[in-house]
Amino acid sequence: MLESGFVKGGQSQGMVDGGKLAERRRWFSRSRRHCLFVILVLGAAFFFYNTNLKDMAPDWDPKWGMQYNAIKWWIPFKSQSQNVVSPNTSDSSGSTPGSASGPTTAAGFTTETSSSVFPHTWNITLINATDTNTTPHQTTNASVVTQKKTQNTPVPVPYVSPGPYLVEYPYEYRFIINEPKKCEQQQPFLVLIVPVAAHNRAHRDIIRSTWGGESLVLDKVVTLFFLLGLHTGEGAEQLQEQLLQESKEHQDLIQSDFLDCYKNLTIKTMVMLEWLDAHCSSASYVMKIDSDMFLNVPNLINMLSNAPKTNYMSGLVMRGVVQRDPGSKWYVPEEIYPQSQYPRYALGLGYVLSLDLPKKLVEASRHIKALYIEDVYLGLCMQHLNIAPTDPPNWRDFNVFPVAYSRCAYSRLIATTTNEYTDRVWTWKDFKKPGSYC
Repeated sequence: MLESGFVKGGQSQGMVDGGKLAERRRWFSRSRRHCLFVILVLGAAFFFYNTNLKDMAPDWDPKWGMQYNAIKWWIPFKSQSQNVVSPNTSDSSGSTPGSASGPTTAAGFTTETSSSVFPHTWNITLINATDTNTTPHQTTNASVVTQKKTQNTPVPVPYVSPGPYLVEYPYEYRFIINEPKKCEQQQPFLVLIVPVAAHNRAHRDIIRSTWGGESLVLDKVVTLFFLLGLHTGEGAEQLQEQLLQESKEHQDLIQSDFLDCYKNLTIKTMVMLEWLDAHCSSASYVMKIDSDMFLNVPNLINMLSNAPKTNYMSGLVMRGVVQRDPGSKWYVPEEIYPQSQYPRYALGLGYVLSLDLPKKLVEASRHIKALYIEDVYLGLCMQHLNIAPTDPPNWRDFNVFPVAYSRCAYSRLIATTTNEYTDRVWTWKDFKKPGSYC
Protein backbone atom coordinates (compact mmCIF):
# COMPACT_ATOMS: atom_id res chain seq x y z
CA MET A 1 0.00 0.00 0.00
CA LEU A 2 2.78 2.36 0.92
CA GLU A 3 4.68 1.57 -2.23
CA SER A 4 1.53 2.01 -4.20
CA GLY A 5 0.94 5.38 -2.54
CA PHE A 6 4.44 6.53 -3.46
CA VAL A 7 3.89 5.46 -6.99
CA LYS A 8 0.59 7.27 -7.25
CA GLY A 9 2.04 10.33 -5.51
CA GLY A 10 5.02 10.34 -7.89
CA GLN A 11 2.76 9.99 -10.90
CA SER A 12 0.54 12.81 -9.61
CA GLN A 13 3.53 15.09 -9.00
CA GLY A 14 4.89 14.22 -12.43
CA MET A 15 1.59 15.10 -14.01
CA VAL A 16 1.56 18.46 -12.20
CA ASP A 17 5.13 19.20 -13.24
CA GLY A 18 4.35 18.19 -16.81
CA GLY A 19 1.28 20.43 -16.84
CA LYS A 20 3.28 23.37 -15.56
CA LEU A 21 5.96 22.76 -18.18
CA ALA A 22 3.36 22.62 -20.95
CA GLU A 23 1.72 25.77 -19.63
CA ARG A 24 5.09 27.57 -19.58
CA ARG A 25 5.77 26.44 -23.13
CA ARG A 26 2.39 27.78 -24.24
CA TRP A 27 3.05 31.07 -22.41
CA PHE A 28 6.47 31.48 -24.05
CA SER A 29 4.97 30.65 -27.45
CA ARG A 30 2.28 33.30 -27.03
CA SER A 31 4.84 35.79 -25.77
CA ARG A 32 7.05 35.22 -28.80
CA ARG A 33 4.08 35.74 -31.12
CA HIS A 34 3.12 38.92 -29.28
CA CYS A 35 6.69 40.23 -29.42
CA LEU A 36 6.92 39.42 -33.13
CA PHE A 37 3.63 41.22 -33.78
CA VAL A 38 4.79 44.30 -31.84
CA ILE A 39 8.11 44.33 -33.73
CA LEU A 40 6.31 44.12 -37.07
CA VAL A 41 3.95 46.95 -36.15
CA LEU A 42 6.79 49.17 -34.95
CA GLY A 43 8.83 48.34 -38.05
CA ALA A 44 5.96 49.24 -40.35
CA ALA A 45 5.34 52.50 -38.48
CA PHE A 46 9.04 53.38 -38.65
CA PHE A 47 9.13 52.61 -42.39
CA PHE A 48 6.16 54.79 -43.29
CA TYR A 49 7.28 57.59 -40.98
CA ASN A 50 10.69 57.78 -42.64
CA THR A 51 9.61 57.12 -46.22
CA ASN A 52 9.04 60.01 -48.60
CA LEU A 53 6.73 58.78 -51.37
CA LYS A 54 8.12 61.30 -53.79
CA ASP A 55 11.65 60.01 -53.16
CA MET A 56 10.38 56.57 -54.10
CA ALA A 57 9.14 57.93 -57.42
CA PRO A 58 10.99 61.23 -57.89
CA ASP A 59 10.08 61.77 -61.51
CA TRP A 60 6.34 61.25 -61.20
CA ASP A 61 4.66 64.60 -61.01
CA PRO A 62 1.94 64.68 -63.72
CA LYS A 63 -0.66 67.44 -63.82
CA TRP A 64 -3.90 65.55 -63.51
CA GLY A 65 -6.23 67.96 -65.26
CA MET A 66 -8.92 67.26 -67.82
CA GLN A 67 -10.90 69.62 -70.04
CA TYR A 68 -14.60 69.70 -70.47
CA ASN A 69 -15.95 68.59 -67.06
CA ALA A 70 -13.13 68.21 -64.54
CA ILE A 71 -10.94 70.39 -62.37
CA LYS A 72 -7.18 70.25 -62.02
CA TRP A 73 -5.74 67.65 -59.69
CA TRP A 74 -2.14 67.16 -58.77
CA ILE A 75 0.37 65.13 -56.80
CA PRO A 76 1.43 67.22 -53.79
CA PHE A 77 4.98 68.42 -54.08
CA LYS A 78 7.56 68.93 -51.40
CA SER A 79 9.20 72.33 -51.49
CA GLN A 80 12.90 72.29 -52.21
CA SER A 81 13.44 75.44 -50.23
CA GLN A 82 11.42 75.77 -47.06
CA ASN A 83 13.58 78.44 -45.49
CA VAL A 84 15.14 80.27 -48.44
CA VAL A 85 13.59 83.28 -50.06
CA SER A 86 14.22 85.19 -53.26
CA PRO A 87 16.49 88.14 -53.92
CA ASN A 88 14.71 91.37 -54.63
CA THR A 89 16.43 94.13 -56.51
CA SER A 90 13.11 95.61 -57.67
CA ASP A 91 11.09 98.23 -55.88
CA SER A 92 8.04 97.49 -53.76
CA SER A 93 5.69 97.81 -56.73
CA GLY A 94 7.24 94.78 -58.37
CA SER A 95 8.77 96.70 -61.28
CA THR A 96 11.63 95.31 -63.28
CA PRO A 97 15.01 96.91 -62.56
CA GLY A 98 15.48 99.68 -65.04
CA SER A 99 11.82 99.83 -66.06
CA ALA A 100 9.48 102.73 -65.45
CA SER A 101 6.77 100.75 -63.75
CA GLY A 102 5.87 97.23 -62.73
CA PRO A 103 2.85 95.01 -63.34
CA THR A 104 -0.47 96.74 -63.01
CA THR A 105 -3.77 95.40 -61.74
CA ALA A 106 -5.16 93.42 -64.69
CA ALA A 107 -6.93 90.24 -65.72
CA GLY A 108 -8.81 90.01 -62.44
CA PHE A 109 -5.79 90.53 -60.19
CA THR A 110 -5.93 93.00 -57.33
CA THR A 111 -3.13 95.00 -55.82
CA GLU A 112 -0.58 92.82 -54.08
CA THR A 113 -1.10 92.40 -50.33
CA SER A 114 1.19 91.40 -47.51
CA SER A 115 2.03 87.72 -47.28
CA SER A 116 0.83 87.76 -43.66
CA VAL A 117 -2.75 87.80 -44.96
CA PHE A 118 -2.48 84.25 -46.27
CA PRO A 119 -2.93 81.17 -44.04
CA HIS A 120 -0.28 79.12 -45.89
CA THR A 121 3.05 80.77 -46.65
CA TRP A 122 5.13 79.27 -49.47
CA ASN A 123 8.56 80.73 -50.00
CA ILE A 124 9.53 81.50 -53.59
CA THR A 125 13.21 80.98 -54.23
CA LEU A 126 15.08 82.72 -57.00
CA ILE A 127 18.70 83.46 -57.76
CA ASN A 128 20.17 86.93 -57.81
CA ALA A 129 21.92 88.06 -60.97
CA THR A 130 24.96 89.68 -59.40
CA ASP A 131 26.14 91.34 -62.61
CA THR A 132 23.46 94.00 -63.16
CA ASN A 133 25.02 95.04 -66.47
CA THR A 134 24.18 91.71 -68.09
CA THR A 135 20.66 91.20 -69.43
CA PRO A 136 19.03 87.92 -70.53
CA HIS A 137 19.65 88.86 -74.17
CA GLN A 138 23.40 89.44 -73.98
CA THR A 139 25.45 86.57 -75.33
CA THR A 140 28.74 85.84 -77.00
CA ASN A 141 29.43 83.96 -80.22
CA ALA A 142 30.39 80.84 -78.30
CA SER A 143 27.93 77.98 -78.33
CA VAL A 144 28.31 77.61 -74.57
CA VAL A 145 28.26 80.76 -72.48
CA THR A 146 29.59 80.43 -68.92
CA GLN A 147 29.41 83.76 -67.13
CA LYS A 148 30.86 82.50 -63.87
CA LYS A 149 33.23 79.78 -62.79
CA THR A 150 31.54 76.86 -61.06
CA GLN A 151 32.92 77.79 -57.67
CA ASN A 152 31.32 81.23 -58.01
CA THR A 153 27.85 80.01 -58.97
CA PRO A 154 25.25 82.53 -57.71
CA VAL A 155 23.41 81.59 -54.54
CA PRO A 156 20.03 82.76 -53.22
CA VAL A 157 20.03 85.85 -51.03
CA PRO A 158 17.15 87.03 -48.79
CA TYR A 159 14.53 89.38 -50.18
CA VAL A 160 10.95 90.47 -49.50
CA SER A 161 8.63 87.90 -51.10
CA PRO A 162 5.89 89.17 -53.45
CA GLY A 163 3.52 86.77 -51.69
CA PRO A 164 2.92 83.03 -51.45
CA TYR A 165 1.00 82.75 -54.74
CA LEU A 166 3.17 84.96 -56.94
CA VAL A 167 6.72 84.71 -58.24
CA GLU A 168 9.39 87.28 -58.97
CA TYR A 169 8.84 88.08 -62.63
CA PRO A 170 9.69 90.19 -64.60
CA TYR A 171 13.29 90.03 -63.49
CA GLU A 172 16.62 90.20 -65.30
CA TYR A 173 17.61 86.55 -65.29
CA ARG A 174 20.80 85.61 -67.12
CA PHE A 175 21.85 82.59 -69.12
CA ILE A 176 24.76 80.59 -67.71
CA ILE A 177 24.77 78.01 -70.51
CA ASN A 178 23.40 79.08 -73.87
CA GLU A 179 23.05 78.11 -77.52
CA PRO A 180 22.57 81.56 -79.07
CA LYS A 181 23.39 80.62 -82.68
CA LYS A 182 21.84 77.18 -83.09
CA CYS A 183 18.47 78.32 -84.44
CA GLU A 184 20.18 80.72 -86.82
CA GLN A 185 22.38 77.89 -88.10
CA GLN A 186 19.71 75.19 -88.40
CA GLN A 187 16.67 77.32 -89.38
CA PRO A 188 14.16 74.93 -87.77
CA PHE A 189 10.48 74.75 -88.61
CA LEU A 190 9.76 73.39 -85.12
CA VAL A 191 11.65 73.90 -81.86
CA LEU A 192 11.12 71.45 -79.01
CA ILE A 193 11.94 72.79 -75.54
CA VAL A 194 11.86 70.42 -72.58
CA PRO A 195 11.98 71.93 -69.08
CA VAL A 196 13.85 69.45 -66.91
CA ALA A 197 15.67 69.48 -63.58
CA ALA A 198 19.41 70.05 -63.80
CA HIS A 199 20.19 66.73 -62.10
CA ASN A 200 17.92 64.66 -64.34
CA ARG A 201 20.41 63.54 -66.97
CA ALA A 202 18.53 60.24 -67.39
CA HIS A 203 15.41 61.92 -68.79
CA ARG A 204 17.48 64.02 -71.17
CA ASP A 205 19.28 60.96 -72.52
CA ILE A 206 15.99 59.08 -72.98
CA ILE A 207 14.53 61.97 -74.97
CA ARG A 208 17.68 62.31 -77.09
CA SER A 209 17.47 58.62 -77.99
CA THR A 210 13.72 58.67 -78.74
CA TRP A 211 11.45 61.39 -80.14
CA GLY A 212 13.90 64.21 -79.40
CA GLY A 213 16.53 62.67 -81.65
CA GLU A 214 14.58 63.24 -84.87
CA SER A 215 16.08 66.29 -86.60
CA LEU A 216 14.31 65.98 -89.97
CA VAL A 217 10.65 64.96 -89.98
CA LEU A 218 8.47 65.11 -93.11
CA ASP A 219 11.10 67.39 -94.67
CA LYS A 220 10.86 69.81 -91.73
CA VAL A 221 13.85 70.65 -89.52
CA VAL A 222 13.24 69.99 -85.82
CA THR A 223 15.62 71.29 -83.13
CA LEU A 224 15.69 70.15 -79.50
CA PHE A 225 16.68 72.10 -76.39
CA PHE A 226 16.54 71.38 -72.66
CA LEU A 227 15.80 74.27 -70.31
CA LEU A 228 17.40 74.20 -66.85
CA GLY A 229 17.67 76.37 -63.79
CA LEU A 230 20.22 76.24 -60.98
CA HIS A 231 20.65 73.37 -58.56
CA THR A 232 21.72 74.33 -55.03
CA GLY A 233 22.90 72.43 -52.01
CA GLU A 234 25.29 69.53 -51.68
CA GLY A 235 26.96 68.53 -54.95
CA ALA A 236 25.91 71.70 -56.81
CA GLU A 237 29.43 72.53 -58.01
CA GLN A 238 30.08 69.00 -59.25
CA LEU A 239 26.72 68.93 -61.03
CA GLN A 240 27.48 72.24 -62.73
CA GLU A 241 30.75 70.84 -64.07
CA GLN A 242 28.84 67.83 -65.40
CA LEU A 243 26.33 70.11 -67.11
CA LEU A 244 29.13 72.02 -68.83
CA GLN A 245 30.54 68.74 -70.13
CA GLU A 246 27.08 67.59 -71.26
CA SER A 247 26.61 70.88 -73.07
CA LYS A 248 29.87 70.39 -74.95
CA GLU A 249 28.78 66.91 -76.00
CA HIS A 250 25.24 67.70 -77.16
CA GLN A 251 24.92 71.49 -77.63
CA ASP A 252 21.29 71.39 -76.51
CA LEU A 253 21.30 72.86 -72.96
CA ILE A 254 20.00 76.28 -71.97
CA GLN A 255 20.50 77.20 -68.32
CA SER A 256 19.41 80.33 -66.50
CA ASP A 257 20.20 81.59 -63.01
CA PHE A 258 16.90 80.96 -61.19
CA LEU A 259 16.49 78.15 -58.68
CA ASP A 260 15.11 75.09 -60.46
CA CYS A 261 12.13 73.97 -58.37
CA TYR A 262 8.47 73.22 -58.99
CA LYS A 263 7.27 76.54 -57.59
CA ASN A 264 9.38 78.42 -60.14
CA LEU A 265 7.87 76.87 -63.27
CA THR A 266 6.32 80.22 -64.21
CA ILE A 267 9.78 81.79 -64.15
CA LYS A 268 11.13 78.89 -66.20
CA THR A 269 8.40 79.33 -68.81
CA MET A 270 8.89 83.09 -69.11
CA VAL A 271 12.66 82.71 -69.38
CA MET A 272 12.00 80.22 -72.20
CA LEU A 273 9.88 82.81 -74.00
CA GLU A 274 12.59 85.47 -73.55
CA TRP A 275 15.16 83.10 -75.02
CA LEU A 276 12.94 82.25 -78.01
CA ASP A 277 12.34 85.92 -78.75
CA ALA A 278 16.04 86.72 -78.52
CA HIS A 279 17.54 83.70 -80.29
CA CYS A 280 14.93 81.70 -82.20
CA SER A 281 12.25 84.01 -83.59
CA SER A 282 12.95 82.83 -87.15
CA ALA A 283 11.45 79.38 -86.44
CA SER A 284 7.77 78.80 -87.22
CA TYR A 285 6.59 77.00 -84.08
CA VAL A 286 7.80 75.93 -80.65
CA MET A 287 6.47 73.16 -78.45
CA LYS A 288 7.09 73.22 -74.73
CA ILE A 289 6.76 69.61 -73.56
CA ASP A 290 7.36 67.87 -70.23
CA SER A 291 10.12 65.30 -69.92
CA ASP A 292 7.83 62.38 -69.07
CA MET A 293 5.85 62.61 -72.32
CA PHE A 294 5.69 60.53 -75.49
CA LEU A 295 5.60 62.74 -78.59
CA ASN A 296 4.55 61.65 -82.07
CA VAL A 297 6.53 64.25 -84.02
CA PRO A 298 5.15 63.43 -87.53
CA ASN A 299 1.58 63.88 -86.28
CA LEU A 300 2.59 67.19 -84.68
CA ILE A 301 4.17 68.37 -87.95
CA ASN A 302 1.01 67.41 -89.85
CA MET A 303 -1.12 69.42 -87.41
CA LEU A 304 1.15 72.46 -87.69
CA SER A 305 1.20 72.31 -91.48
CA ASN A 306 -2.44 73.40 -91.38
CA ALA A 307 -2.17 75.73 -88.37
CA PRO A 308 -2.26 79.55 -88.32
CA LYS A 309 1.15 81.20 -88.66
CA THR A 310 0.48 83.89 -86.04
CA ASN A 311 -1.32 84.25 -82.69
CA TYR A 312 -1.50 80.47 -82.42
CA MET A 313 -1.43 78.45 -79.22
CA SER A 314 -2.74 74.90 -78.95
CA GLY A 315 -2.61 71.80 -76.81
CA LEU A 316 -5.03 70.31 -74.31
CA VAL A 317 -7.10 73.48 -73.91
CA MET A 318 -9.16 73.75 -70.76
CA ARG A 319 -10.97 76.22 -68.52
CA GLY A 320 -10.08 75.34 -64.96
CA VAL A 321 -12.00 76.01 -61.76
CA VAL A 322 -10.11 78.15 -59.23
CA GLN A 323 -9.32 76.14 -56.11
CA ARG A 324 -10.67 77.88 -52.99
CA ASP A 325 -9.89 75.12 -50.50
CA PRO A 326 -6.96 76.39 -48.36
CA GLY A 327 -5.81 72.77 -48.04
CA SER A 328 -5.32 72.44 -51.80
CA LYS A 329 -1.84 72.90 -53.17
CA TRP A 330 -3.49 74.78 -56.06
CA TYR A 331 -5.28 77.13 -53.67
CA VAL A 332 -5.59 80.70 -54.91
CA PRO A 333 -7.47 83.16 -52.66
CA GLU A 334 -9.98 85.67 -53.94
CA GLU A 335 -7.57 88.47 -53.03
CA ILE A 336 -5.29 87.22 -55.78
CA TYR A 337 -7.89 86.12 -58.35
CA PRO A 338 -11.57 86.90 -57.63
CA GLN A 339 -13.19 85.02 -60.55
CA SER A 340 -14.37 81.45 -60.03
CA GLN A 341 -12.85 80.17 -63.29
CA TYR A 342 -9.62 80.82 -65.12
CA PRO A 343 -9.66 81.89 -68.77
CA ARG A 344 -8.98 79.20 -71.36
CA TYR A 345 -5.41 77.93 -71.26
CA ALA A 346 -3.37 75.04 -72.65
CA LEU A 347 -2.36 72.48 -70.05
CA GLY A 348 1.34 72.62 -69.25
CA LEU A 349 2.13 68.98 -70.14
CA GLY A 350 2.69 70.12 -73.74
CA TYR A 351 1.55 73.11 -75.79
CA VAL A 352 2.49 74.68 -79.12
CA LEU A 353 3.06 78.36 -79.94
CA SER A 354 3.63 80.25 -83.15
CA LEU A 355 6.93 82.13 -82.84
CA ASP A 356 5.35 85.58 -82.93
CA LEU A 357 3.80 84.94 -79.50
CA PRO A 358 6.88 84.85 -77.22
CA LYS A 359 7.53 88.57 -77.64
CA LYS A 360 3.84 89.38 -77.13
CA LEU A 361 3.55 87.16 -74.04
CA VAL A 362 6.67 88.66 -72.46
CA GLU A 363 5.20 92.11 -73.00
CA ALA A 364 1.84 91.05 -71.59
CA SER A 365 3.55 89.62 -68.51
CA ARG A 366 4.64 93.12 -67.51
CA HIS A 367 0.99 94.01 -66.92
CA ILE A 368 -0.10 90.89 -64.99
CA LYS A 369 1.25 89.70 -61.68
CA ALA A 370 3.05 86.39 -62.12
CA LEU A 371 0.90 83.62 -60.65
CA TYR A 372 2.89 80.52 -59.65
CA ILE A 373 0.70 78.17 -61.77
CA GLU A 374 2.57 78.49 -65.06
CA ASP A 375 0.03 77.29 -67.61
CA VAL A 376 -2.77 79.33 -66.00
CA TYR A 377 -0.47 82.35 -66.02
CA LEU A 378 0.10 82.00 -69.77
CA GLY A 379 -3.67 81.81 -70.15
CA LEU A 380 -3.97 85.12 -68.29
CA CYS A 381 -1.36 86.66 -70.59
CA MET A 382 -3.24 85.34 -73.64
CA GLN A 383 -6.44 86.86 -72.24
CA HIS A 384 -4.64 90.19 -71.85
CA LEU A 385 -3.66 89.96 -75.53
CA ASN A 386 -7.25 89.05 -76.42
CA ILE A 387 -6.04 85.87 -78.13
CA ALA A 388 -7.88 82.60 -77.45
CA PRO A 389 -5.97 79.29 -77.43
CA THR A 390 -6.97 76.98 -80.29
CA ASP A 391 -8.38 73.51 -79.69
CA PRO A 392 -6.47 70.75 -81.50
CA PRO A 393 -8.18 69.02 -84.43
CA ASN A 394 -9.02 66.07 -82.16
CA TRP A 395 -9.35 66.37 -78.38
CA ARG A 396 -7.60 62.98 -78.06
CA ASP A 397 -4.44 64.40 -79.65
CA PHE A 398 -3.10 65.52 -76.24
CA ASN A 399 -3.57 63.21 -73.26
CA VAL A 400 -3.07 64.10 -69.61
CA PHE A 401 -3.79 60.53 -68.52
CA PRO A 402 -1.29 57.93 -69.79
CA VAL A 403 -2.53 56.08 -72.86
CA ALA A 404 -1.81 52.35 -72.67
CA TYR A 405 0.84 51.62 -75.26
CA SER A 406 0.06 49.94 -78.54
CA ARG A 407 1.44 50.82 -81.94
CA CYS A 408 -2.08 51.55 -83.14
CA ALA A 409 -3.02 53.82 -80.21
CA TYR A 410 0.22 55.80 -80.31
CA SER A 411 0.01 56.26 -84.08
CA ARG A 412 -3.21 58.25 -83.64
CA LEU A 413 -2.15 60.75 -80.96
CA ILE A 414 0.28 63.64 -80.76
CA ALA A 415 1.34 63.56 -77.11
CA THR A 416 0.59 61.60 -73.97
CA THR A 417 1.95 61.34 -70.47
CA THR A 418 3.59 58.01 -69.71
CA ASN A 419 3.52 55.74 -66.70
CA GLU A 420 6.62 56.16 -64.55
CA TYR A 421 7.53 52.49 -64.97
CA THR A 422 7.26 52.54 -68.76
CA ASP A 423 10.41 51.61 -70.66
CA ARG A 424 10.26 54.55 -73.03
CA VAL A 425 13.28 53.49 -75.07
CA TRP A 426 11.76 50.07 -75.75
CA THR A 427 8.40 51.71 -76.54
CA TRP A 428 10.06 54.01 -79.06
CA LYS A 429 11.97 51.21 -80.77
CA ASP A 430 8.81 49.14 -81.04
CA PHE A 431 6.83 52.08 -82.33
CA LYS A 432 9.41 52.91 -85.02
CA LYS A 433 9.89 49.39 -86.35
CA PRO A 434 8.62 48.72 -89.91
CA GLY A 435 5.10 47.50 -90.49
CA SER A 436 1.54 48.75 -90.24
CA TYR A 437 0.45 50.38 -87.00
CA CYS A 438 -3.09 49.04 -86.86
